[in-house]
Amino acid sequence: MREWAAYSLEEDGGRRALVVTGPLTISTIGALDRELRAFQGHVDTIDLSQAGAIDTVGAWTVLRFSRAQDAKITGAGEQASRLLQAVEEARSSAALLPPRSRLTLRVPETLGKYVVEFGTSSRDMLGFAGYILVAGFGLLRHPSRFRPKAVVLQFELVGVSALFIIGLMSFLIGIVIAQQGAAQLEQFGAQIYTINLTGRLSMRELGVLMTAIMVAGRCGSSFAAQLGTMKLTEEVDAMRTIGVSPMEALVLPRVIAAVLMMPLLGFYSAILSIIGGASISALTLGIPFHTFLTRIQAVVPIYDVWVGLVKAPVFGMIVALTGCYQGMQVQGNSEEVGLRTTLAVVQAIFLVIVLDAFFAVFFTEVGWG
Repeated sequence: MREWAAYSLEEDGGRRALVVTGPLTISTIGALDRELRAFQGHVDTIDLSQAGAIDTVGAWTVLRFSRAQDAKITGAGEQASRLLQAVEEARSSAALLPPRSRLTLRVPETLGKYVVEFGTSSRDMLGFAGYILVAGFGLLRHPSRFRPKAVVLQFELVGVSALFIIGLMSFLIGIVIAQQGAAQLEQFGAQIYTINLTGRLSMRELGVLMTAIMVAGRCGSSFAAQLGTMKLTEEVDAMRTIGVSPMEALVLPRVIAAVLMMPLLGFYSAILSIIGGASISALTLGIPFHTFLTRIQAVVPIYDVWVGLVKAPVFGMIVALTGCYQGMQVQGNSEEVGLRTTLAVVQAIFLVIVLDAFFAVFFTEVGWG
């Protein structure tokens, strides 16, 4: 039967002593620790002559109570005395939490830290893009090193597997655009322009933009998690050891697949969005489905289609670049995989939206607005 640590109080000549009995180890001191923390009153000495084995936790508990009571420890054996002395010497006066600076200093300090991290990350990402270009030129010089099966596999993962979710999302977005646009245009008796709104928004902006966001969340995170796990399990280092370039074998197939599949997915998304708008228009606005689609051909200029197709591969490059870059930065432990995966999605979506704003201004300036 296990013996538990306990205490009793003794008084002698007006002096009060706390007598500890039983072993003072981590497995037996739990109840005593709670009782000492809740102890009310004062003692002059702590008697350990009847205590059993003692470990670091027991020594720390006794010393903590001794400091709180300003009591002297007596009756400790040779081993207990050495352990108490070692724990006492290891005592630190440092605060458990570092002091916090004033709010007026913390805000610019944190902001500056984020700015520096953003600049460092941007520089490193540009360097990573340079490595991708070097690897691409290397494949052009040595076509035999190209891995078509790896590219085809990524085509399936990036494109074919995403058709359903992208199609459903685009169809529903088309419904929302047409419904909300018609509600506003109805005030001016211009419901027929719902077709213009849905067609141009889908082809020019939302089709490729929402597709890029979906690909970033679905494939960018996958790239980061896959490469991060391979980096953590040292598979990437093993590839380098046997003379296989990780950039050519792992990164380039993903980048090529994302760049080539994004225009197709963006166009597919725009078509499904238009079909969604035509469906809700036929049901609630009284615009026949066939009339909606026929009118689209007349009101959507061809350069809107080209705008979407030009932006799509750039967005695909950004998504693949951020996903692969963050995956290759994983090191240390498995928690880093989750952090880098989240960062890859956030960075990809942020950069896609920033570039979309840049493209909007650029195409307006060149007369494609």
